Amino acid sequence: MDNAYLMRSLMFVPAHNQKLLDSAVRRDADVLLLDIEDSVPYPEKQRSRDNIKEFVKRSDLNGKLLFPRVNDRESGELLKDAYQLTIEGISGFMYPKSTKGEDIYFFGKLLETIEYEKGFPIGTFKIIPLIETAGAVINIKEICMACNRVIAVAFGCEDYVTDLRGKHDPAGESIMTARNLISIGARSCGVLPIDTVHIKVHDLEDLEKNLILSRNLGFEGMLVLNPKELPLVHQYYSPTEEEVNWAEEMLALAEEAEKEGKGVALKEGKFIGPPMVKMARNIIQKQRLIEQRKSVNL
Repeated sequence: MDNAYLMRSLMFVPAHNQKLLDSAVRRDADVLLLDIEDSVPYPEKQRSRDNIKEFVKRSDLNGKLLFPRVNDRESGELLKDAYQLTIEGISGFMYPKSTKGEDIYFFGKLLETIEYEKGFPIGTFKIIPLIETAGAVINIKEICMACNRVIAVAFGCEDYVTDLRGKHDPAGESIMTARNLISIGARSCGVLPIDTVHIKVHDLEDLEKNLILSRNLGFEGMLVLNPKELPLVHQYYSPTEEEVNWAEEMLALAEEAEKEGKGVALKEGKFIGPPMVKMARNIIQKQRLIEQRKSVNL
């Protein structure tokens, strides 16, 4: 499951703001998170839904995945969000304030009921839980495994720090444990871990440092607030030319060893075993997804 989607960048777009929706189409984000939740005032919720219903009809989306961020189950708005937006062109939904697996199980069953009524194949609409509380971090595996619609989980650092009653320090030490647990928990379930937003949106030097750390921690992509972050985000969550060349060589050597009936290959005195072959396959798969996305943009 975790190799099926290209999710280097997931950019928030307030769905009540038509100007920002129009601008988002011209940006290179892999996923547009069409927000109906925090960034949208209550009187604008229905306008946001109506805007999204028109937005999906655009011919210039160029392969972007569309995931509205719905309101949570306590808001009184979730049923309207889900029922109105289970439509062609929507890949799934970001579900906020996911505290435990029960939240995602409930939302998954709601989507199943709507899919059945509307005639969509069961499982059409996927879910990205947003991990925003200490409880959610502790329950990360339960959340990932609550429903087979879950394809990724994303970290919301600001709400997490508030819930923790901690402080968001400049070095990011207060969120390091949470980032580790989310990445480990997601990967152990075959789910893509998506890192938190970079709140200093105009500090690209700090963003670059954060991206290096994020990739080292195993994250697949990042939540994005500002389009100016996209080039660096894509750079660090995409394989380099050297990595692709290495992966191709590893797979060729492994194939050669298999033909010769050998369990492992040998290169420059080093064994090439199953972990390296798996890493190589992951690199090639991601590169293929990137190339497919580029071909849609041509």
